[in-house]
Amino acid sequence: MKRPPIIALSERAKLDPFIVATGAASPRDQRDLMERPFFSLAKAKRIAPILYKSGDVQVEVFAVAEHGMATIWDADVLIWAASQIVEAENLDLKTSRFLRFTPYQLLTAIGRDTGAREYKLLKGALTRLQSTAIRTTIRQGEHWRRHQFSWINEWEECTTRDGRTEGMEFVLPDWFYRGVVDRSLVLAIDPAYFRLTGGIERWLYRVARKHAGRQTRGWVFEIAHLHAKSGSLARMSDFAFDLRRIVQRQSLPGYRLRIDRHGRRELLRILPATLPTGPVDDAVETLGTSGATTVGTSGTSASGFRAHGLQLTLWPEATLPGLNLESNRESNFLSGSGDVEKTSRKPDLGHRGDPRDVQTREIPRSIGDDS
Repeated sequence: MKRPPIIALSERAKLDPFIVATGAASPRDQRDLMERPFFSLAKAKRIAPILYKSGDVQVEVFAVAEHGMATIWDADVLIWAASQIVEAENLDLKTSRFLRFTPYQLLTAIGRDTGAREYKLLKGALTRLQSTAIRTTIRQGEHWRRHQFSWINEWEECTTRDGRTEGMEFVLPDWFYRGVVDRSLVLAIDPAYFRLTGGIERWLYRVARKHAGRQTRGWVFEIAHLHAKSGSLARMSDFAFDLRRIVQRQSLPGYRLRIDRHGRRELLRILPATLPTGPVDDAVETLGTSGATTVGTSGTSASGFRAHGLQLTLWPEATLPGLNLESNRESNFLSGSGDVEKTSRKPDLGHRGDPRDVQTREIPRSIGDDS
């Protein structure tokens, strides 16, 4: 007797839907995503994995060749979802990982057009968010490699008989949802963030918001260290060139940037554009320097243009205080010391076959780094 096929039960059938009633919500970002290299910064399709290690923190991100890795523009969907969840919980409304909404709500909330092209791009973003696989030690414990997740577990477009889209649904992973409902892991961001068009520019704003926050003395990073933290495929020289252009434009909302030199090393200072009159953000971590030891890149040597070129993404276009010496592990300065983290050595040549064959850059620790 032939057995009937086993039909997997959709995760949505097990969850109560969180129906988004309005698109109006102050934008909020999840802290863990604001500085680690979880997304491609390029508008060109990225297949090469991200392999990042900083002390006890590891991040591994893998893409499917057909769709490519989720980009930092695709991450706007996650920022929108986090904003809606926090806003609802502030009103004592019940939320869940299962969101039901209209594309119009999402697109208008993040300042995008609502034409047919934008709807198509949104579906492409949801596909990349679902197909990108992530493994990380962050909030995962010692058996982190056993837990692999995607930014969206599943999604569906709800249409009428004549093919008109009337709504969408998606399910967030538990890892992300828990990081949003924990208020200590969420930060408000400037709505002008959505108008930033460059991948590095967007990533740098998130780093600035998390580390510099509204602290009067801001934050300082060595540019080579930022390059490692970004996971960018751009060469170090191209990455530094992009940073200098961002400094020239002063385009990060709420922050002022400045390039300094410490010997042969270039440093980026990030300070709030206006000094706060009330309580400031607490430092995220304790004193020290970055424990970043390795970061994986593809075996190819991508130019700045190739690494940050064009792609059909969700969003295709679009007198300073003294140095803060009370930095945390992610700064390049140790309290009471003028020493900085050394620049990474040039990577060894890697194979060009399997995309999991990666080059690894070693980043020496600074004096006093015990991570």
